[in-house]
Amino acid sequence: MTEREYNECVNTYADNVYRFILKNLRHEEDARDVVQTAFEKMWRNRDDVDPGKSKSYLFTVAYHQMIDHIRKVKRIQLKEDFNEDTRVQHQPVNNLKKVLDEALNRLNETQKSLVLLKDYEGYSYEEIGQIMNLNASQVKVYLHRARLQLKEYLVKMENVI
Repeated sequence: MTEREYNECVNTYADNVYRFILKNLRHEEDARDVVQTAFEKMWRNRDDVDPGKSKSYLFTVAYHQMIDHIRKVKRIQLKEDFNEDTRVQHQPVNNLKKVLDEALNRLNETQKSLVLLKDYEGYSYEEIGQIMNLNASQVKVYLHRARLQLKEYLVKMENVI
């Protein structure tokens, strides 16, 4: 991969990778760090990267960086003091985006990534398999299960609203 091809890759895919990572992490600074690290790794390994597969390579590296970041955050996470006087009030949610985000957040990391890559970013089963180190049939099965969980949650929410 030449410097020009690398710069073209940055211009073409930076926003897509950032959106994908941000949707999973829900923290802008962390998402920027993960994306920057992914591009940095791509730059360091540019001699080994096939320009025709740069998109897949970039998403794969970013996905693995995101998983590493999530694991690191889980280890560092501080416990908050629980205040029994604090009560959560359940109010009807009229914001569809908020309901969908809540439904996505109930999925595990793999399922959430599959749904976002397929339904939000529009990747094929084969491309998703390359990014997540799964074969196409595993992607289809896991994605089907994730969609069933989403459907089940959204139907329950629909009854509540």
